[in-house]
Amino acid sequence: MVIDPTIRLLEDLVAIDSVNPSLVPGARGEAEVARRIAAECIAAGLVVEVTQVAPGRPNVVAVLEGREPGPTLMFCGHVDTVGVAGMEAPFQPAHYGGRLYGRGAQDMKGGVAAMLGAARVLSEGGGLPRGRLIVAAVVDEEHASLGADALVATWKADAAVVTEPTDLDVAVAHKGFQWIEIETRGRAAHGSRPLDGRDAILRMGRILGRLEALDRQLQAQPAHPLLGTASLHASVIAGGAEMSRYPDRCSLQVERRTLPGEPAGAGLHEAVAILDRLRRDDWEFEGDARLVFGRDPYEIDPSHMLPAALTRVATSVGCQPRQVGMTFWTDAAILGAAGIPSVLFGPGGAGLHTPDEYVQVEDVRLCRDTLVTLAREFMR
Repeated sequence: MVIDPTIRLLEDLVAIDSVNPSLVPGARGEAEVARRIAAECIAAGLVVEVTQVAPGRPNVVAVLEGREPGPTLMFCGHVDTVGVAGMEAPFQPAHYGGRLYGRGAQDMKGGVAAMLGAARVLSEGGGLPRGRLIVAAVVDEEHASLGADALVATWKADAAVVTEPTDLDVAVAHKGFQWIEIETRGRAAHGSRPLDGRDAILRMGRILGRLEALDRQLQAQPAHPLLGTASLHASVIAGGAEMSRYPDRCSLQVERRTLPGEPAGAGLHEAVAILDRLRRDDWEFEGDARLVFGRDPYEIDPSHMLPAALTRVATSVGCQPRQVGMTFWTDAAILGAAGIPSVLFGPGGAGLHTPDEYVQVEDVRLCRDTLVTLAREFMR
């Protein structure tokens, strides 16, 4: 049986361990999968540039030049994955019922295989009449997006498709996030001496109650038409040292999911306001908050031609796309902030970040064929 070369490439990508070492210390990282992608692009006749974003963590950018000057279209996807805890054979791609299982199959090696397959089809089918296609395989999206930051520092495009999994819908917006650390301070003392001690954990309880009320308030506000409401949750809490001792410190990590149009730093401002109110109520209350990390939400300009064009060509190859929003964050926000209008379009599947991750094989083919048709229309 003849195996579709794009699906064979997908199998090769899933078989390569590219777990992000910033998430799992000592993990393999993206070097090996980058070599496979670079070899694929060279074999397809593209000009390839490999750039070390961090030691052993390279971006691969491949370019297909048209015969005449024209617009630049970018396909972009990340090649790192989350860890493999709980998986028996994470790097042994397995076909079952039209699905391909393995770590990274859906998130997002299926989309990466589709965009690389599209570039090969375009190159071997006579190239582009004009313009330029950039195919970017970047590192570190699952942690701090070092790869996308490095990409936009050097490469520009008139539009981009990020091939994250969207069930072959056209995603035009997604949420952002802010990670905030809050610390309360008390005074250590023997557990039998309440007048000497001050309990930092109980003081954190006051903050937790107010954060819960804030979350209810956020989710009661008018929803974004594609993204729903903003939200927050308490992610990690730590404090105390032993049973018979008043804890002098307690730390809480909170994630605040943000929407387009919200003020920058909204989550940190909310946390600081809660602490200020508690200090006004209790002069002994001690605590502070800081922003650990964050990324902005994203929404493409509704008047841009890309979503309509992609919807039209996806329909022409047999998809039934809707224009949607995604709750998770993606590198599209970095591309958009750099002046590259971007949408998300990728194959369907399930099991993101779980032991049962899979991608729909036929969706990978449809995604590839859509990207080919989009590029030809874009460069017309």
